[in-house]
Amino acid sequence: MARPRLAVRAAILQDDRLLIVNAYPGRQSDLWALPGGGVEPGQSLPQNLMREVAEETGLVIRVGAPFLVNEFHDPDSGFHQVDLFFRAGLATDGAIRLADPEGVVNRFRWVTRDELSGLRHKPDSLAQAVWGDAAAIYDPLERIVG
Repeated sequence: MARPRLAVRAAILQDDRLLIVNAYPGRQSDLWALPGGGVEPGQSLPQNLMREVAEETGLVIRVGAPFLVNEFHDPDSGFHQVDLFFRAGLATDGAIRLADPEGVVNRFRWVTRDELSGLRHKPDSLAQAVWGDAAAIYDPLERIVG
């Protein structure tokens, strides 16, 4: 069985609307998620998140506090992913330019909490976590002292 994949996701709220993107290539699914993606070694979690959001949406963000850890798996394929969710704000204008190099993200929506409840999305606890007051402490990437 493969090791779990680590990913980061950004909860970007603007005028009490949350940015969500399609979770599968093309129009293969009606499932929505927060923008973000896989973590690359050697970069901090916030650096990975800024890169992923910029790649998928063209947005430049400021990364805030982490607020949710979610994991999911597919027992049939062995796929297992751990997502770390961070609050984030826009560092520049909110003009979205969909140019995902992997070709996955090609749709987006800004939704209210009520609108999100009417859409298929992951994780199931997303609305409660985003519009709640959950927060965690993030201890930034450090060099190992040896």
